[in-house]
Amino acid sequence: MTEILRTESLSRYFGAVTAAEDISVTITQGEIVGVIGANGAGKTTFINMITGYLPPSKGSIYFNGRPIKGLGPRKLMREGLARSFQIPQLFLELSVIDNLAIALAAAQNQHMQMLQPVRTPERLAAADEIVSQMDIARYRDEMVTAMPQGARKLLDIAIAMLGEPKMLLLDEPTSGVSMEEKHALMDTVMEAVKRRGLTVLFVEHDMEIIQKYVTRVMAFANGVVIKDGPVEEVMNDEQVQALVTGKRSRKSSATEKGDV
Repeated sequence: MTEILRTESLSRYFGAVTAAEDISVTITQGEIVGVIGANGAGKTTFINMITGYLPPSKGSIYFNGRPIKGLGPRKLMREGLARSFQIPQLFLELSVIDNLAIALAAAQNQHMQMLQPVRTPERLAAADEIVSQMDIARYRDEMVTAMPQGARKLLDIAIAMLGEPKMLLLDEPTSGVSMEEKHALMDTVMEAVKRRGLTVLFVEHDMEIIQKYVTRVMAFANGVVIKDGPVEEVMNDEQVQALVTGKRSRKSSATEKGDV
C-alpha cells in the first residue's frame, strides 16, 4: 500500500504539560482510521499538529512523501490535506450555497474582492454536486442558522471536501448529533468518501460508530498511542478497555471473581 501520511516522534508540550509525545504512525492511501481516547488523551492535539493549527514541539510530519511541518492550514488544504471541526466553522448568517462558494474561492487561492463575484458558474456547479452527494440539497438556499445540527455537520464536511483533498481528517463528526441521525450521517459521509477515493482519519467518542465504519483504530491515553491496529484487536486490549472505553474483557472480569 502507498503511504500518504507519516509522523515521526511527533510531540507537543505546553510548559511542563505533555499533550502528545513520540507519536510515530504511518497511514496508507484508502485507509479509514478511527482515533479514540478520553478527554485530554492527546488525540485532538495530534490532529491539530497534522493540519497546521498547532506547531509541534518536536518531530516530523510527511504528507505524500513531502515534509509539511510548519505549513499552515490553508497551504495544507491546497496540498490535499483537509479537515472538519467538532464545532462546524460556518458563516451562520449566509446561505449554504454562499458558504460553499466562499470556501471554494479560498481553496482556489483567490483573494475575494468587492467587485469580484464569488458565485461563479463553476463554483455553483461544484457546490451543487457536493450538496447532492452530502444529502443537503434541500438546504441549498437556506441560511445556515435554519439547518439542524446534523445538516450543519454535513455542510462542514462538504466544505472540507471541496478542494479535492487526498486525505480528510474529521474531528468528532457525530458530536452533538442525535442517536437517530448518527448512522445516517456517517453513511452519507462514507459514501462520499468512497466515491472520491479519500483516506480518512477521524476522532470519535462513539465506539459503535468506530466499530461500524473503520478497519483500524489508534487509541490514545496520556498523550501517547497505546494501541494501533485492527478494530477488534484494539477494542479487546485490556489497557484500552481500562483507559479508553471503560469496558473490561469477560476474561478479566471472570478472573477477578475467581471463575478462572
